[in-house]
Amino acid sequence: MEKDKIKEFILESLETIVGALIMAMAVSFFLLPNELSSGGFSGIATIMYYIFKIPMGTTILFLNIPLFLFATFKIGKSFFIKSMIGTISLSLFIDWLNQFQPLTHDKILACVYGGFLTGIGTALILKAHASTGGSDLASIIVKEFKPNFRTGNLITIIDSIIVLLNVVFLKNIEIGLYSAIAIYLMGKVIDILFEGIYFTKLLFIVSNESEKIAKLIERKVKRGVTGIYGKGMYTNSEKLVLMCAIGRNDLSEIKAIIKKVDPQAFLIITNSREVLGFGFKEK
Repeated sequence: MEKDKIKEFILESLETIVGALIMAMAVSFFLLPNELSSGGFSGIATIMYYIFKIPMGTTILFLNIPLFLFATFKIGKSFFIKSMIGTISLSLFIDWLNQFQPLTHDKILACVYGGFLTGIGTALILKAHASTGGSDLASIIVKEFKPNFRTGNLITIIDSIIVLLNVVFLKNIEIGLYSAIAIYLMGKVIDILFEGIYFTKLLFIVSNESEKIAKLIERKVKRGVTGIYGKGMYTNSEKLVLMCAIGRNDLSEIKAIIKKVDPQAFLIITNSREVLGFGFKEK
């Protein structure tokens, strides 16, 4: 068991370093040369870089020291060590990669590729149960004191304030506009990589022909159907409600089946982030 934990820690530490390298590439090759920000402490470091010529990695590391000192008493030892690895790696990688020429000076390309790469790097680090400090570590600390506080809200607020500071100090409103695109793309990429892109549909079907509809779905679409007994509070009558998880490509065929069997059927279609089990993703 101890060997498994050590192996897991080493693999997650390596994943954290790779994620930090990808984030550093986003900053050094795209965001920083174009005065753009992805929020967090990197946004403050961008201001310090252009005003005082202080290396960005150095600023990020310096800003994170108080957070990590405070977090030592609140977060687990494994998380703390991996987060230190991530923060130091990010700082060193940024200062090293800043020696090379940026890949573009086109701000549109910079915010798109910068946001995309930052999202990939951040997602890898989150998957490794680590952090590179900044707004995400601050939100974790706040959550220790306020468990009901929404982490996403705090990160968004911090990032928005920092981007606004970039606009004020660098005196260019386009910086804020392009940075907003980068932050939006970063969030979307994190969602896709962290939560998956395998979206499915979840159907609830209320009909007087439930048995017939269920058999046709199972036979023609090859999808399982679950019957849930419910009661209509308006009619005071009990009905069998069908629940069915399907792929997006199955929807039109099932709608045609329902319409043919019972045009008066009541159909609810919702998005399901992920379905695990037979016929879908393996657990």
